[in-house]
Amino acid sequence: MDKKKDWNLELSEYIKQGEPNRVEKTKTWETAIGLQDVDGLKPSKYLIKTAKEHIEGTIDIEEVKTRIDEYYEVQGSRKNFEKENEEADKVAVRITEILSEKAFNFSPTELLNIHKRLFKNIFDGAGVYRDYNFTKKEWVLNGDTVIYAPFDTIKETLEYDFEQEKTFSYKGLSLDESIKHLCKFTSNIWQVHPFCEGNTRTTAVFIIKYLRTFGFNINDEVFAENSWYFRNSLVRANYKNFEKNVFEDTSFLEKFFYNLLTNANNELKNRYTHIDNIQSANENNLKGNNYTLEEQAIINILENNPATTQEEIAKQINKSLRTIKTYMAEMQDKGLIERKNGKKNGEWIVKGITFK
Repeated sequence: MDKKKDWNLELSEYIKQGEPNRVEKTKTWETAIGLQDVDGLKPSKYLIKTAKEHIEGTIDIEEVKTRIDEYYEVQGSRKNFEKENEEADKVAVRITEILSEKAFNFSPTELLNIHKRLFKNIFDGAGVYRDYNFTKKEWVLNGDTVIYAPFDTIKETLEYDFEQEKTFSYKGLSLDESIKHLCKFTSNIWQVHPFCEGNTRTTAVFIIKYLRTFGFNINDEVFAENSWYFRNSLVRANYKNFEKNVFEDTSFLEKFFYNLLTNANNELKNRYTHIDNIQSANENNLKGNNYTLEEQAIINILENNPATTQEEIAKQINKSLRTIKTYMAEMQDKGLIERKNGKKNGEWIVKGITFK
């Protein structure tokens, strides 16, 4: 991963301290701020200062929003360059608020609502589908563009993609198979490009919320440090040029998702996603594992805290205790985990990790 940014270094101190509530808030802020990189936006020092107060518990998220809004209302006393921070600050606060909420509805309406909440009063068209066609020159494509969905098909295309995903069953699929499918769904809704601006940030927030419904506590650091790679990998997943022998390639996005959902440490370098990169598509193939999504979610928790009880696991991944006991019994039969030192004072041992 790339070298940590100054703001990232400041906030990461709270993670080192290890206090659970502060760690959770810090990771959410890191994701929210890191996603602004997608559009080349940087946070202000004032936002970082305010975020730290929120992490420490001295102010709530409503107070954060109020302070940031008031900060930018005093335009006369602000230096010109600070105007460039306004979108980054306001959207980061709103992402933090949304990611801190448990509520989620898997639907195109939710995608629209997230966009509206993120960009209301920041630019026109917040929460509204775009009404024109466009192209966008991409560095990763040497100035060429992805072909986005025609504006007059956006609603119907999204409804189709969401219905296909809603009826798809992940039951029994290996993590490899599940990630490939999740990447395809993510790249599809991004390629529709429903909004004039803010499409990638909206997609990212939606996908994070969606992945949490599978029981995953997302590795926020991946978005915090690699949001630009995330966008470039979406571009590559939706671009083909027969004359140049370049085809749609989801392997870059798969690497990102592996890091996001597991402890994998695939190297996420923007230069690897460029169409002139000398690596072949085969070199990008992943060596994953045969865990299911549910098994991986449980393993993530146990790797972080081997003493976690089944009751705590059930609560964290929003499943019944009975379901968790069934999953973990099957995982023991498969040799994926084992229990050491008894029920009361024992811990879980994770076995058979096969990440690349």
